[in-house]
Amino acid sequence: MVGPTLRYPLRVLRGLGRIVSGNVGALRYYAGDMADRRDDFGEPGGDAVLLIQGFFQTRKVMVSLEERLRADGYRVVSFHLGGVLGLNTRSIPTIAKMIDAKMRRLLERTDGRVVHVIGHSMGGLVARYLVQRTGGADYARTVITLGTPHHGAPTAALGASLGLLLVSRALWQLFPLSPLVKELRDGRFPASVRLVSVYSKHDVICPWQKAVLTPRDGEDVRNLMVKGLGHMDLVEDPYVYGLILRELKDHPLDTSGGPVAELDEEVTRLRAVR
Repeated sequence: MVGPTLRYPLRVLRGLGRIVSGNVGALRYYAGDMADRRDDFGEPGGDAVLLIQGFFQTRKVMVSLEERLRADGYRVVSFHLGGVLGLNTRSIPTIAKMIDAKMRRLLERTDGRVVHVIGHSMGGLVARYLVQRTGGADYARTVITLGTPHHGAPTAALGASLGLLLVSRALWQLFPLSPLVKELRDGRFPASVRLVSVYSKHDVICPWQKAVLTPRDGEDVRNLMVKGLGHMDLVEDPYVYGLILRELKDHPLDTSGGPVAELDEEVTRLRAVR
């Protein structure tokens, strides 16, 4: 039995543990890139979804999201993005160009399949670069970013202090004043593609202010805010998945700013994904 004097420190430690877990995630996210690859992109079925993981991550980060999307009838594709120790450390333009080349080869096997792109963290900037600068607007209908620092990530300084600038050009590109962040911010997003930013007020890796998009005339841009979730929670949480599914299925027209609506229980139910 825990005495009264220990209860408060234990609550604090549990709370800190939840914050760390929600923002950093499980060790498996960073330990190799051996997620199963399924070659069903060209098979008959629903729309295609391209998943792009974030900085210093592997495809394992997106496994739960991939399983949920497949259960709802989508054809899902993700790529090993290379980098140091198999982690995503290459520059954002390099990754975007590589993905574009792979997607065009895949799309040759289909008859104009609709493609949606979901990027987590830096993966959202890759998705934006893919559509804005590399020609991805030719085939993408929707881009959804999860905890993406559209205005740069102050926490990139932490990575710099750990010496990651020596092994990754991408980290330079994540700084708030980087030329790449400015290029994406100042460039227009194609009107034919919807851009959705999902972010959390409790994300300590990507502060929510850095994830909010400013729509301009002619752009189809939405901001969806959630609360109580950390950076890595955004790829696992069933409520966030409900928001994603609503964007993919319904293409809602209500005012951006979210959370957009009370979602159906069927949409937000937690699936048993292993």
